[in-house]
Amino acid sequence: MSSLPAIDPNTAPPSAAAALARAKKAFGGSVPNLTRAMANSPVTLDGYLEFSQALSGGLLGPDVSERIALLVAEENGCGYCLSAHSYVAEHALHLSSEEIGAARVGESADPRIRAVLQLASAINSGRGDVPDDVVEAAREVGVSDSEIAEVIGHVAANAFSNYFAKMARIDIDFPPVTPRRDIA
Repeated sequence: MSSLPAIDPNTAPPSAAAALARAKKAFGGSVPNLTRAMANSPVTLDGYLEFSQALSGGLLGPDVSERIALLVAEENGCGYCLSAHSYVAEHALHLSSEEIGAARVGESADPRIRAVLQLASAINSGRGDVPDDVVEAAREVGVSDSEIAEVIGHVAANAFSNYFAKMARIDIDFPPVTPRRDIA
């Protein structure tokens, strides 16, 4: 059961209704439960949407940023975000189940994507403390400083949504995917 109510866009107070309308536009006509819970604080929802929108126009592109989202959700044990990002990866980006599974554990057949995922994992697990060799490994395969900065942004944005979804116990409104650590 959710610990924060999902705000109904049809009965929301004006500031929440406006934020939910922006969420509906950002998510292609749907209003995911995560954004409905964030609407308890319209400034929180707006901040999330603005940061996510800014990152979506970055250098990494949607297929790499979605892989980062899968990895961070897996590492943080967030079933809601893992379910949402698995759905987007499969249905919007047409990633194979093998590519989705590999991203969840920081792997890719592409050495550049693998280096980005390993950097993202180090940022997430180290809470920002990253060994120099991980950064250098990313640079060696052509990851620019701008892209490294963007990876930090993606990790932070995804960690925020993971923490929010877990704390608020958001009801999953996508086909459910269970984090590996919860399967054992």
